[in-house]
Amino acid sequence: MTGEGSHDFARARRILKTDEFSSVFRLRPTQKSAHFVLYTRPSPLPHARLGIVAAKRFAPRAVTRNTIKRITRELFRTSEIQSVDCIVRLARPVNTRQGPATNSALKRLLHAELSRLLASQRPRKPAAPQAPAATVQPSPASS
Repeated sequence: MTGEGSHDFARARRILKTDEFSSVFRLRPTQKSAHFVLYTRPSPLPHARLGIVAAKRFAPRAVTRNTIKRITRELFRTSEIQSVDCIVRLARPVNTRQGPATNSALKRLLHAELSRLLASQRPRKPAAPQAPAATVQPSPASS
């Protein structure tokens, strides 16, 4: 796998190195939601790359952190994003130790929140030029 396909998540589409994470974190957050912050930086590569940060203090259970990562990767993989480096960071607690680690309601909430964040990075389609309205010429009245 070369990593050039549009619907894969190969190594080439991941932000892996600490200095790459740091260079994106230096910029201001692009978007914020109830639980996540999205950082972006224009990329010289022809494709987008993703990094995910899910701290243990905001999601104490590994199951929850892995669910967050899985949903984020899937949304990133299936959406068409312009060539930017994106980092999705969990910024607020998503659940507690007392609640269930994952359930369908939590997954739906995370999916909706993350899809809104990543939708902001889709390329804007230029507005289609509107064709001028056809004007009807009045026919000469015969008298």
